[in-house]
Amino acid sequence: MFDYTERPDLAPYACKSAESKGRRYVEVSGDPRPVFERDRDRIIHCAAFRRLEYKTQVFLNHEGDYYRTRLTHSLEVAQIGTAIARRLRLNQDLTEALALAHDLGHTPFGHTGEEVLNQLLEGHGGFEHNYQSFRVVDQLEERYPDFDGLNLTWEVREGILKHSSPHDVPRTILNEFLPGTVPSVEAQLINYADEIAYNNHDIDDGLKSGYLTLELLKEVALWERMASRVREHYPSIDDRRLVARTVSSLIGMQINDICETTGANIQKHGIGSLENLRRVNQVLVHFSPQVEEENLALKKFLKERLYRHHRVDKMRVKAEHVLSRLYETYVKRPNLLPPKYHRRIDQNGVERTVADYLAGMTDRYALDDYKTLFETFERV
Repeated sequence: MFDYTERPDLAPYACKSAESKGRRYVEVSGDPRPVFERDRDRIIHCAAFRRLEYKTQVFLNHEGDYYRTRLTHSLEVAQIGTAIARRLRLNQDLTEALALAHDLGHTPFGHTGEEVLNQLLEGHGGFEHNYQSFRVVDQLEERYPDFDGLNLTWEVREGILKHSSPHDVPRTILNEFLPGTVPSVEAQLINYADEIAYNNHDIDDGLKSGYLTLELLKEVALWERMASRVREHYPSIDDRRLVARTVSSLIGMQINDICETTGANIQKHGIGSLENLRRVNQVLVHFSPQVEEENLALKKFLKERLYRHHRVDKMRVKAEHVLSRLYETYVKRPNLLPPKYHRRIDQNGVERTVADYLAGMTDRYALDDYKTLFETFERV
């Protein structure tokens, strides 16, 4: 017989499947696996997760096959998150579920797509990808005969909703998830696993694209410190291997720093249970002050040297134009939407329904849809 029980060494402040607050809809199931493991698998098998393969991280999907996508980013976040969870004796299944779900609601064309939809939806609730990820798992996925969404556990839904900070979340929904109260430690660490992943892979992609150079990266103390250590160990290392080893060292160092700092915070506040965590109501997952300062400098460098690079800005202009034209057209003529979206207009309004449709698009699908609508000789 297989043993489907949870890890016996979970910390007292970790979330346990057996103590879950349950699912929104009662299900009769003979599946003996822990509920967070089942949630992780539901996320992996949903359509929104598969679409992440063709959604942009920084570079548009057609720019090249090497660059990270939302899918590879989500896998990297899961790898970093579970490494932290393992060290802190947290629930790895819950951590992995949250990591794999955190970008399900992201738009095509990266953060540019999110910014455009947020502007277009001004006066209609705005747009924020964390809340959209929640809507994907709670409403928009259509896999089960008895309910919409994936019917995930309360703990996974809370962690998705509170990733970063709740923004423009309807009060009726937020009230279900202890508003003003910190989420589980597993949910807290996803914010940092996300940051560690995108900072490091954006360096790697930036170098591969040529928008960044090793000479420019000498401006970044955190990078140069780790790169110097690699050079000391491997004096004749070539640049390609230097980048790979430095990125790996950076990730490992930041994971270690998070674990040590978080462990000290847990001990300092005397966190002995999940209930105790809620009462203390402190974010426990942090970098140490030195690494936090260095990480902020790295983020500033990436913003100035990569995200605002003139060639990235050209991609941004293209994305703004495509999404704006599609949004305006579908709001004006909602009959052009696929039939399943027609049913949602009465419930959610035309603007939100169009935003759901556009947010679910991949980069490639959005570009193809634009051509279908606006290029005269393109077949419908």
